Amino acid sequence: MDTSFTKQETYIQEFNPKDYLETYYSAENGAMKREWLDFALRKLHETFTPGGVEGDTLIDIGAGPTIYPLLSACEVFKNIIISDFLEQNCAEVQKWLKKDPDAFDWSPVAKFVCELEGNSENWKKKEDKLRRTVKQVLTCDVLKSNPFEPDVLPPVDCMLSCLCLEAPCKDIESFRNTLKNFHDLIKPGGHLIVLSVLNSSFYFVGQKCFSSMTLTKEDLELAFKGAGYEIEKLEVVPREDRSAINITNYDGYYFVHARKPHNL
Repeated sequence: MDTSFTKQETYIQEFNPKDYLETYYSAENGAMKREWLDFALRKLHETFTPGGVEGDTLIDIGAGPTIYPLLSACEVFKNIIISDFLEQNCAEVQKWLKKDPDAFDWSPVAKFVCELEGNSENWKKKEDKLRRTVKQVLTCDVLKSNPFEPDVLPPVDCMLSCLCLEAPCKDIESFRNTLKNFHDLIKPGGHLIVLSVLNSSFYFVGQKCFSSMTLTKEDLELAFKGAGYEIEKLEVVPREDRSAINITNYDGYYFVHARKPHNL
């Protein structure tokens, strides 16, 4: 298996968002539809509550072709910006926002989030609220000092990244520098929420194998602190369901809630 570092050009040419969604989130056999979604959605529900992490604007950076990390956030933020490196992923998100019949069906996930909120019957209203709250879908490159160049976005209250940074970052130094690139996008005292997987070296999308930077809990602590953030919470849990280990070989999940210091 070739797990050499996957270049950006390969993603542009070969990453298929429909294959990704089918591989990981399909109702029948998605590799991450159970354990990962349960972990991620519960952590995001705990985080994005009134009196918790809330504000005016949130940026989801590196969203891929997904919207599920924002189902809780839309309750406590007035404006959401979705972004990704790949135009094909942005186009897939736009399909869902516009209720295109060809869009991926996120309704089971929306129902689960509504159950967490104690309002399981309101999943359609939840989806419509998220659609109204998303104001822009932009392309970005997290490896650039200004990920949205040539545009300059005003700093926001919160940035969110989910299952993203291990793909473009080839090593810990690159990961730390990417976190630094987010400084100007976050208000002083603002929040950075990152969720992803630990110790993964590859993941398949359909029949295509892509690389993943291997991260440990210790790497995370050093990277966030080295990038100048204050860690509010860092949680890791082991992977128990290993039935899809041949599709992606991570061995755990992580959640980081960090803050940009007021003096940065």
